Amino acid sequence: MDTIAAISTAPAIGGIGIIRLSGDKTFEIIKKIFVPKNVQKIEEIKGNSIKYGVIVDEGKIIDEVLVSFFKEPKSYTRENMCEINSHGGILIVRKILEICLKNGAILAEPGEFTKRAFLNGRIDLAQAESVIDIINAKTNREIEASVKQLEGNLSKEISKIRKKIMDLMVDIEASIDYPEYDVEEVTYANAINILENIRKELEKLSNSFENGKIIKEGISLAIIGKPNAGKSSLLNEFLKEERAIVTDIEGTTRDTIEEEISIEGIPFKIIDTAGIRESNDKIEKIGIEKSKKVALNSDIILAIFDSSKNLDKEDFEIINFIKNKNAIIILNKIDLKENNETVTEISKTGKDIIKISVLEKKGIEKIYEKLVEKFNLNEINIDNENIITNIRHKDLIDCAKQNATEAINAVKTNLPIDIVAINIKEILENLGKITGESVSDDIIKEIFSKFCLGK
Repeated sequence: MDTIAAISTAPAIGGIGIIRLSGDKTFEIIKKIFVPKNVQKIEEIKGNSIKYGVIVDEGKIIDEVLVSFFKEPKSYTRENMCEINSHGGILIVRKILEICLKNGAILAEPGEFTKRAFLNGRIDLAQAESVIDIINAKTNREIEASVKQLEGNLSKEISKIRKKIMDLMVDIEASIDYPEYDVEEVTYANAINILENIRKELEKLSNSFENGKIIKEGISLAIIGKPNAGKSSLLNEFLKEERAIVTDIEGTTRDTIEEEISIEGIPFKIIDTAGIRESNDKIEKIGIEKSKKVALNSDIILAIFDSSKNLDKEDFEIINFIKNKNAIIILNKIDLKENNETVTEISKTGKDIIKISVLEKKGIEKIYEKLVEKFNLNEINIDNENIITNIRHKDLIDCAKQNATEAINAVKTNLPIDIVAINIKEILENLGKITGESVSDDIIKEIFSKFCLGK
């Protein structure tokens, strides 16, 4: 394969910049452009070592650098690799990359280094996908889940299931190849037992996606209410900064404002919406309609009301709006005199109610506690179980589970053993797509296209 090169650090000014090379001609290219401080032949430099020197181009010194050397197969890609650590200016990093390309390297495609690690057998496809998950992680829990996948925990679980299926296939093939021994009845009984256990294991993995989705994608939370109920003030309190403009003028927020916070290691996308009321202002009306749409599509709604005032028509519209939604009612402004009629009417909704004062910062912790309770966040245990966070894996596991069900039904209805074998082979096929044993080139290309350059 060609020797590839790419910038592996972010395109910004920083302390260092890293240019990565991998392939058969890596050391040959480095020999042309790198002059070590202590003169030594490139071939004599040991793997897993770092050398100080300068990058040169046509005899001219370009930058002082450190070059890390990795010799096959003990490298990220299992090929000869080098990483040039230069000063972190955008121009100098690009200049060194250009010199590498001029001397025989080609520009790497997105994710090509990790793709080569997969193709060369250092990691499987599920582990490769965890790399991009680590890069894109927004919380510590997501990092932990991704690192466990990178360590091969999911792959080991899939391999155990595949091993059971392959052992079963040996028995079935024997029944097909040697029908004279009349072992079909024993094989059928054994197959049902094994397939039902496999189906249970696959179902457990599939069910873990509910928590995995929360870990990876987070929870969307919409704050709705009338103008000046305290929506933007609550958002600012969540964020611990003045993100939204807060004034006494009604209708200040005319569009949605989206920010993220972490609660118990889970990302929450907090959406502050335009105050819901009747309005003749064209722009505000657009914002109100957008707010309603966002609230409808959110995982949970915080409906905020002014506890010091009587409920009016617009308040009752909001109460009706959240009637069949996953919602928590927030009674704000408890620092003022409480309106008993409002509290009584709100209590009739049957929703969880939390009393707060954003102004005096009272009761905010109770909102966090209720959200943790609502989504069982304390029960998400990354340490002791495999949690599926990737929708591709979830879909393939569900397909394999369906294959197992079809195989069980085929056995129970006394279909020919070779028909049962087809269903069982489909389980292997679908599970193999997770780890990469039976995945198509198009899927591989699609997966690695999501990576950044240099990874």
